[in-house]
Amino acid sequence: MSAPTIKFDDGAVYERMMGKWSGLAGRAFIDWLSPPPNLRWVDIGCGNGAFTQLLVEHCAPMTVEGVDPSEGQLAFARERLATSVAKFRQGDAMALPFADGTFDAAVMALVVFFIPDPARGVAEMARVVRPGGLAAAYIWDVVSGGGPSEAIIIQMKGMGFTPLRAPKAEASTPEGLHALWTRAGFADIEARVLRTRRTFDDFEDYWSTTIAAPNLAPMLTTMATADVTKLKSRVREQVPIEASGRVSIEAHANAIVGRRPG
Repeated sequence: MSAPTIKFDDGAVYERMMGKWSGLAGRAFIDWLSPPPNLRWVDIGCGNGAFTQLLVEHCAPMTVEGVDPSEGQLAFARERLATSVAKFRQGDAMALPFADGTFDAAVMALVVFFIPDPARGVAEMARVVRPGGLAAAYIWDVVSGGGPSEAIIIQMKGMGFTPLRAPKAEASTPEGLHALWTRAGFADIEARVLRTRRTFDDFEDYWSTTIAAPNLAPMLTTMATADVTKLKSRVREQVPIEASGRVSIEAHANAIVGRRPG
């Protein structure tokens, strides 16, 4: 039997848990990149279109092509972005369905550590951008505890349970990203840590939203009810709950950008 893997197939579920997180980090990412308008973008691993929407709303692109392996995610993306500027198609990050030099900019939002061979995926970014074009990414630094669900992960591990981990987690570190961009031949490489915070209405909102994450949900379904109750209690004791009842959680992502020499 093959080991369970993290899958993103439901656009609506993704939107509640990770789509909103992606938007928060994505805004900081775009502010940092500060790209010029009228670029031809490719959003690799676009999922349900959370980051694609930010590109359309804040970057004045000429076009955006979103690529993702999940038709369920793409269906959600097409509904959220009914505009001729953005198009979506099924595809593999390691074999993009585009000719060499098609785009001015390629981006991966929270994707790098899900690619079976990250080096091939980043090499594909280099192939499909024109000389002088940019390739950029941001990814939760899960190795150093930067992910949005870290508070729950810590308590699960403390109880002897092991949640699913991104298959290529090492790619999320600053060193991992820099090595990938260097190997792909990019120049003028710059990096940044993006810190973001999300506020939930109360602990129940935080809990129900976060346990839907595909790295947590499979494990939780196998746990005894008493263990889930214990886990929830332990997490409640650890997360910061404001006097108003709201829960404010911080996460951080590593970001990188480079240019294809030309």
